[in-house]
Amino acid sequence: ARTLIGREFGAQYLPDAPRQYQTKVRNAQEAHEAIRPAGSEFVHPSALAADMGADERAVYDLIWRRTVASQMKDASGQRTTMTLGMPSTRGQAKFSATGKTIEFPGYRLAYVEDMEDADSELAEAERVLPNLKQGQQTQARELKPAGHTTQPPGRITEAGLIKELEARGIGRPSTYAAIIETIVRREYVFKRATALVPTFTAFAVVDLLAQYLGWLVDYQFTAKMEDDLDEISNGKAKRLDYLNRFFLGGGAGSAQPGLRDRVAGVDGDIDPRKICSLPLGTNEAGELVEVRVGRYGPFLSCGDKRTSVPDETPPDEMTLGKALELLKKGGDGPKVLGVDPATGLSVFVKVGRFGPYFQLGEMKEGAKKGKSKAKKEDKPKMASLLAGMEPETVTLEQALATLALPRTVGIQKTAEDKEEPVLAANGRFGPYLKWGKDTRSIPAGHTPLTVDLGLAMQLFAQPKAGGRGRGAPSAQKARRELGESPVTQKVVKLLDGRYGPYVTDGVGNASLNKDENPDELTLVRALELLAARAAKGPAKKKSSRRPRKAASS
Repeated sequence: ARTLIGREFGAQYLPDAPRQYQTKVRNAQEAHEAIRPAGSEFVHPSALAADMGADERAVYDLIWRRTVASQMKDASGQRTTMTLGMPSTRGQAKFSATGKTIEFPGYRLAYVEDMEDADSELAEAERVLPNLKQGQQTQARELKPAGHTTQPPGRITEAGLIKELEARGIGRPSTYAAIIETIVRREYVFKRATALVPTFTAFAVVDLLAQYLGWLVDYQFTAKMEDDLDEISNGKAKRLDYLNRFFLGGGAGSAQPGLRDRVAGVDGDIDPRKICSLPLGTNEAGELVEVRVGRYGPFLSCGDKRTSVPDETPPDEMTLGKALELLKKGGDGPKVLGVDPATGLSVFVKVGRFGPYFQLGEMKEGAKKGKSKAKKEDKPKMASLLAGMEPETVTLEQALATLALPRTVGIQKTAEDKEEPVLAANGRFGPYLKWGKDTRSIPAGHTPLTVDLGLAMQLFAQPKAGGRGRGAPSAQKARRELGESPVTQKVVKLLDGRYGPYVTDGVGNASLNKDENPDELTLVRALELLAARAAKGPAKKKSSRRPRKAASS
């Protein structure tokens, strides 16, 4: 690098001795570097155009410039501030401007694309102010008011979290990915675009640990533990001594209790209901409205009212007003629509975490113990409300018809001259028609209860669409065009698919969340959904192979 700097840029940019850099984290394991500059000559990026692709060349260019710049002298210059005073009706007003000039470019020269244009490129980084003297009079030619609204800090991203961990000396480069994967898997956060959004479960867990086992979640404790583990890995400490001291307490001249005694000491003090409750405020009657984290997820509670919290609801968006609205819709508990004349069982309309649904009969005791232990006969029949149905206005007849699906629309002969029923049903991915082994999605504006045989046969007469079940996005009729994507420079469209409404930018697709109204979707929100889907990468295919049973001994 020093040879190249002296030849390409000149001796004035070369320090007297090679520059040395040290990590800020003591005992850091450093990264597992994939590339380390080596050799006696560094080939300039411009000389590699024919030897590698654009992506590889961009990576090489980044490493080359960073490596060379790290061994060049610092840049130097001046930063100046000019303050102008102006009399006003409220006293003396002050206006200030800040400028900077680059006197010696130093390492900045390594980032200049073309040395012939170095002066013009470096000049763009300068902001030169007029050479005024103190007390000099100036004339205001024009005044333009410029408003500024303070924005709240953005949600933390994966990169931001890693930066925080590095600053506090927690974790190592080899463990950062595992840390993020763990908090996502345990549903302490969920991803929205590039952001990590904390969940209600995360708040409850943090409150519990901070209140009763604060020493265990202290940043200093965690950072010191990393150092202790490094000492063990370096052979300067013994692992069993460390584990005994951590779990049983004590140690060299210390009466510090260990984890066992600390946990035993707080076990009887923890009130699960209190620690898993997050108050939001009170309603007009003075009743406490709170989010409680239960065994099957968060739910809202106010007096005798209970209702589920929609999936992936950020805690900061659960305001008192939104909570009262959700409680109004589903907080009165199951609504009895009537009795099914065929079975004599009550028909309920309920609101769950996945939306409103019908239920035939009561949940039996065996089914309340959890999915894994519940028998099929213990579970009542359930069905989601169809498009256009509202829990407040739905009737018993609609509920019975929905619970009775699939519905036989008619009988038709197939291409094999075999009579098969045309069935209309509501499946996991939306309403659909089935005729023999062939299926078609029911278009928007129709439901399994309203679709007729004529429309069904028209749909079956059309070729079956691929992808999302409704044809390629370019061939579909868009429900709405939202605007141009700054990423793909193509129009972002809202479409109806087999899995429900989704957006596409001509390159990728992204489904809307269950609680989102397609008619209220904006371009900004659509771009967020597309970015979040792109960040997840391609969907993983599930293996069709069943695990082998263990051989009996």
